[in-house]
Amino acid sequence: MISEIDLSPSTSTDELMIGDRAFRSRLIVGTGKYKDFDETRAAIDASGAQIVTVAIRRTNIGQSADEPSLLDYVEPSRFTLLPNTASCYTAREAVRTLRLARELLDGHDLVKLEVLGDPDTLYPNIVETISAAETLVKEGFKVMVYTSDDPIVAKQLEEIGCVAVMPLASLIGSGMGILNPWNLQIIIDNANVPIVVDAGVGTASDAAIAMELGCDGTLTNTAIAAARDPVLMASAMRLAVEAGRKAYLAGRMPKKQYRAVPSSPAEGIIAPGDSDDKAA
Repeated sequence: MISEIDLSPSTSTDELMIGDRAFRSRLIVGTGKYKDFDETRAAIDASGAQIVTVAIRRTNIGQSADEPSLLDYVEPSRFTLLPNTASCYTAREAVRTLRLARELLDGHDLVKLEVLGDPDTLYPNIVETISAAETLVKEGFKVMVYTSDDPIVAKQLEEIGCVAVMPLASLIGSGMGILNPWNLQIIIDNANVPIVVDAGVGTASDAAIAMELGCDGTLTNTAIAAARDPVLMASAMRLAVEAGRKAYLAGRMPKKQYRAVPSSPAEGIIAPGDSDDKAA
C-alpha cells in the first residue's frame, strides 16, 4: 500500500517572499463584491489565502465607527491585510489613500498600488502609477503594484523599488483569463521580484496557467465573489494555484509537433507473427 505524501503549502518550504515576509499561500484574494462580510470570511477561509486585499475607499476598516468593520471578520492578527487604492485615478489620490491606510492600520507598510486610467476599462494609468510608486517607496512603503503587461514598465517599477509587480492578465473583472502569455513570460524571465498576476482571472484553469508560466502568485477577487458558489470557487482557486505551482516546479515535458512518442518503452515488443513462429 502506497502511503500518501502531504505536499500542501502548509508543509512545504516553497514560500512566497514579499519583501522580507514569507507566505505559504500564493493565492491573494480580495474582499469586495460579496453579499456580506460572513460570505467574505467563508470564501477567504476556503481559499487558504494569507494576504487579503482591502479597498480603502470602499471598505470600512474603522473610518466609520457606526458601520460594520471588515476587521471584525478578517482579523489583522491572522491575515496580512493589503490596503489598495482601487478607484484612484491620480498619483496624488493614491498616495493620500495609502497614507490614510497606514494611520488606520497602525503603521502598516505593505500596500497595493493601482492608479486607473478610466472607469470603463480600469486599465492602469502608467504615468501616474510610476509617479505614485516613486513617492510611496521614498516614504517607506513596501509597494505591490498593479500595472499593464508591458515588460519595460514592469522592469521600471521593479527598479523604483516595488517589492512585487502585478501585471494584468486581462481587464479587471473581465474574467477573460491570460490574453498575452508571451508578455507575461518576458516579465517573469527578467524579474528579480515576485510577479503576481492581477486582474482577468475568471476560473481555476486561468490561475493554474498563470502559475505554470512561472508567476509567483495570483490575485483573485471577482472570479470568486461573482461565482454562483463563491466558497466553492475559492477552494477551486486554492487547488489550482497549488497545482500550477507544482507543475511549474516539476517542469513540463517538451512540446513536440507532428510526432507521437509512446509513453511505454518500444524495446522488446513482439512483432506481428513472432508468437506464431515460436509456436511452430
